[in-house]
Amino acid sequence: MTPVLSLLVWSVVLMFAQMLIAVSGATLQVGLVKLAGNREDLPAITGWAGRAQRAHRNMIENLVLFAALVLVAHVTGKANATVLLGAQLFFWGRLAYALVYLAGIPWLRTGVWLVAVVGMILIFIQIIR
Repeated sequence: MTPVLSLLVWSVVLMFAQMLIAVSGATLQVGLVKLAGNREDLPAITGWAGRAQRAHRNMIENLVLFAALVLVAHVTGKANATVLLGAQLFFWGRLAYALVYLAGIPWLRTGVWLVAVVGMILIFIQIIR
């Protein structure tokens, strides 16, 4: 497996870990019975658990884009050093984003989100060249 594809796999692992953290937080707040039900009238998840849930949703949105870019770069033979740098920026930016969001640090959260976006832009530029 190439390093770029490995970073895609590790990004999926990160998303899975975020899902487990978000579910754990929600379970602590509303209980397993409510979460296992139809989730009608489910109260809002707040605090760190709410942030974990929002960070996980944001990762889902971004992972779709990242995966498409990485797979196109790989299939078209354009996965070069710049694509690898983009994938590294995405993965480490997303890991930092998850941790910073859980900690509740708003401006830093936006900064590390931007690092991951720059990573995707680098990959995109290599694809269209």
